[in-house]
Order: sequence, then C-alpha cells, then structure tokens
Amino acid sequence: MNTPTFDDLWRLLYDHGSSNYYKHDCCQIWQSLTPEQQRQLYDTLSRRIEKGLFVNYNPLYAIHDNLPRRAKVNKQTLTYSEYYSLYRTTEPKDGWQMEKDANGKVIYTKSQQP
Repeated sequence: MNTPTFDDLWRLLYDHGSSNYYKHDCCQIWQSLTPEQQRQLYDTLSRRIEKGLFVNYNPLYAIHDNLPRRAKVNKQTLTYSEYYSLYRTTEPKDGWQMEKDANGKVIYTKSQQP
C-alpha cells in the first residue's frame, strides 16, 4: 500500500467496531501528524488488529494509545562560567547555544537525541 490516507485509517477503525461519532476529531489528529507519523500509526494499528491484540473501540483512544512516541530530547546546560572555562570563549561552539534563563542570566544549552 502507498502512503495511507485518513480514509484508510478510518476504514480500519470502523471495520474494527468504531462508530462515526468521532470521525471529525480523528481526522483533525490525523492531519496534525507528519506523513511518517501517519504511516507508523496506520501500520501499528493494522498489525495490532491483525494479531488480535487490544485496540480500543473508541477511535480517539485507539489513535492516542498508538501514536508514534517522540524521541526524548536530552538538554545539557552549562553556566556562563562553566562554558568559558571549558572553551575559553563566549562564542557558541560544538552545537552549544547561548540563551538566557528565567532570571536573565546567560547559560549555554546543547540538545541531543538519545
């Protein structure tokens, strides 16, 4: 199958026992997802139904429970003095970014995927 459409997802859920009551809400969720997330959601739901695993009959719960999980982003933080003692400069390097914290103090942050 090519990229699944909302109609493909809805047919899958409707054939599983869902009603049309939440169709509009489900469509809004579907449209907020990236094509990759849509593919993952559709594949996950179809595999679970095919294997006889639990998929909620309420389509909102079925979608929510099976949405692709976002990777947690780890954020490292250094104070101004820690950053300066490490790099001997205040210029951002190696993926670090200069920001101000809630108190207005300069900090350096670096995000990385696990």
